[in-house]
Amino acid sequence: MKRLFLIFTALLCFLGVSFAQKKVISQARTYVKSGKELAKAEKMMSDLLKDSVSRTNEKVWLTLFDAVKKQYEQGNEKLYLKQKYDTASLFTTARKMFTILEAFDSLDARPNKKGEVELKYRDKHAEFLNTYRPNLYNAGSYHLRKSNFQEAYTYFDTYIDCAGQPLFEKYKYADSDTLLPQAAFYALYAGYRLKDAQKVFKYQTLAEGDSARLDNIIQYLAETHLMQKDTAAYVKELLRGFDTHPSHPFFFPRLIDYYNGRGETDTAMVFIDRALATDSVSQLYLFAKSSALLNTGRYEECINVTQKLLALNDSLPEANCNMGLAYYNKALQLDKATQRGRKNRRAANEMYAKARPYMERYRQMAPEQKAKWLPALYTIYLNLNMGKEFEEIDRLRGQ
Repeated sequence: MKRLFLIFTALLCFLGVSFAQKKVISQARTYVKSGKELAKAEKMMSDLLKDSVSRTNEKVWLTLFDAVKKQYEQGNEKLYLKQKYDTASLFTTARKMFTILEAFDSLDARPNKKGEVELKYRDKHAEFLNTYRPNLYNAGSYHLRKSNFQEAYTYFDTYIDCAGQPLFEKYKYADSDTLLPQAAFYALYAGYRLKDAQKVFKYQTLAEGDSARLDNIIQYLAETHLMQKDTAAYVKELLRGFDTHPSHPFFFPRLIDYYNGRGETDTAMVFIDRALATDSVSQLYLFAKSSALLNTGRYEECINVTQKLLALNDSLPEANCNMGLAYYNKALQLDKATQRGRKNRRAANEMYAKARPYMERYRQMAPEQKAKWLPALYTIYLNLNMGKEFEEIDRLRGQ
């Protein structure tokens, strides 16, 4: 008897809950039909979906969708009539339609008691959302222009995700949508700006299909690996970037810095020569070779390369410095020779004299780089017996 009472009580509770649910749904549908209190209707249905029983009720999902759809239509109409309305809010509402119907589709696809799947809504819902899907891309672009990178990523992510949703299976977006690689690039870029490695790497393969932006993609990947302190992956991307885009300003200098920093000057020189093979008059590549030769003590070669560079552009401060230091270091070598005869002395002074105009020019161009030009000019003026100039430099040393 007690057991029957408990069953009866539970049944009454269930009927009470069911009746209350129907009442809430009915009220929400009234709001939707009137076109008023739509946000309230949306919240009522969203609250119902917090309950596991309600999540299997088609009416709750469909009423929620109708409430959001009506909000979108009203907002779109206001924009069309050039009335005051927040564009970002319209995009938010559009995305809600996708998240609601994609979630509902899994309910629609559940097998019935016979184990059969009867899709009642998929075609209708897919056809409807397919019309509005470009708005997701537009929303991502809108937020990207405003540097709202989190929002931009969310919309591009939703846009791309459609390609893997069963709801849109018949549209075969992965094969037919030519904007997918571009959307993936923008998602990757948004993740890069957010410094979120997971977002950067999520659509890496798809983004690399956007060949026009591959150089930027590789750069963002390299910087993300560096941010994660994954040096091996960082260098791997630098190498890939240099191989595919040797003239890009990002990859070459960092590769050279990496190998020079490890003392692998021979490897650095290999890449410099490879770069020059692609562009023999590149000022960047010529300067890199000039510096590498200077740092490895190959002064005569350094002078020859730097002459080519200065012939292209004589207003480069560091190129003038390299030329001056190459002659200056040759003079020091002659000064240190064990046989310090008159011939050696004359040859050393010739080198000092050749170094002088370049170091003086460098001083004029980069007065703040005193640590580079002051010791060299001090020694040059001393050895060339330039009293007035030497006295001025000597005073600067004492300051």
